Amino acid sequence: MKLAIGSDHAGYELKKTVYSWLESNGHEVEDMGTYSNDSVDYPDYARKVAESVASGQSDQGVLLCGTGVGVSIVANKVRGIRAALAFNPEIASLARQHNNANVLCFPARYSDPGAIEKSLENWFAAEFEGGRHERRVAKIEP
Repeated sequence: MKLAIGSDHAGYELKKTVYSWLESNGHEVEDMGTYSNDSVDYPDYARKVAESVASGQSDQGVLLCGTGVGVSIVANKVRGIRAALAFNPEIASLARQHNNANVLCFPARYSDPGAIEKSLENWFAAEFEGGRHERRVAKIEP
């Protein structure tokens, strides 16, 4: 699977760990920045990841910022994106099963690598359930 990953400065260190884990689990990963701990604006990187997924350049996306909220708000502004804030592995599963999330966002200041890895495992293993959820997801975009 081809994944796009991005973060702001608050998520930079954890992003490096997540990137390595994704690659070691057989994913092709494109790092869309940031590339240091220097202060940056999270919308720039969240938009890059979201646009990569929306255009089909990437299959799915992963974003990190301090709380995960900022990147999820920005990603959801891009047509075709359903970004979910995954603060635990169960939410990651449900984000796929119920919302067909194509971008998963993490709160870097409140997550540890193990929880993120388990969340990603759950997200990749889950399938969109369709049914009543299909009707609801269809209402997200005009």
